[in-house]
Amino acid sequence: METLTGILKDDELDLIREVEAERMESLDEDELLALHKRVRRARKKHTKNYRRLAAAGVAEEGARGAARPRHGKAAQRAEIFEEALSRVSNRLAAVAQETYENLKAERLERAGAGKSSGPEGSAVPAAGGVGPGRAAEHHTSPGTKKVRASSQAANTQRQAKRDSK
Repeated sequence: METLTGILKDDELDLIREVEAERMESLDEDELLALHKRVRRARKKHTKNYRRLAAAGVAEEGARGAARPRHGKAAQRAEIFEEALSRVSNRLAAVAQETYENLKAERLERAGAGKSSGPEGSAVPAAGGVGPGRAAEHHTSPGTKKVRASSQAANTQRQAKRDSK
């Protein structure tokens, strides 16, 4: 890839330099996502340009294979950004996996310590080491009582109808 970078413009070359392994080591997951988005956008641009040029040449040459050599630089640019996107994707996957493992270990540690991740932690953990969480709240408003009574009456009528058959 290093030999092909001579065909890139300065801003494109800067983007390719950001993909170097030493520079990506210092980036966190959010920064890698932003870089991934920028590289993917550049790859899409150059791939689209190459395909348009090649498609226009097919009418003249009569075949895609014959039209390809005329647009070598466009194809090389697309290939450079394809490889760059692959590098960023691999690094992003590794960082995401590392973050996942850290979060999982943290959650398991909290669960082992009896700290619930719910809104209200319980002082006394259950037998499994995790607190019971939050108890269900029972509403006793007049509207709730009416709904409950109506539901109970409907169920009683339904059961009576079944029993009469």
